Amino acid sequence: MTLFTAPDHAPSALHLLVSGHVQGVGFRYFVRQATDALGVAGWVRNLRDGRVEAVLLGKAHAVQHVLDQIGRGPRGARVDEVVTRLALPEECQAARSPCELRTTV
Repeated sequence: MTLFTAPDHAPSALHLLVSGHVQGVGFRYFVRQATDALGVAGWVRNLRDGRVEAVLLGKAHAVQHVLDQIGRGPRGARVDEVVTRLALPEECQAARSPCELRTTV
């Protein structure tokens, strides 16, 4: 799932909403492991409606690789859709490394 074609070294900041069977399967920890392995900052949390929300901030190629992994999900998950948009400045300011696991909202 290639989302954009920014230069590999350019910074990229994305907001994601992931739907499917993505809660109760370790999805947030899966995202944290993927971001940590690639040096991508961000945060991830469950939403009460069953989706997972995340913000990814890092080099374009690393963010794209994490996005590809999220599209497959961890064992036991089923990813039906990943809706992306550019992250807002305030979402980027809240990005942490390692990726922050946030509480459900």
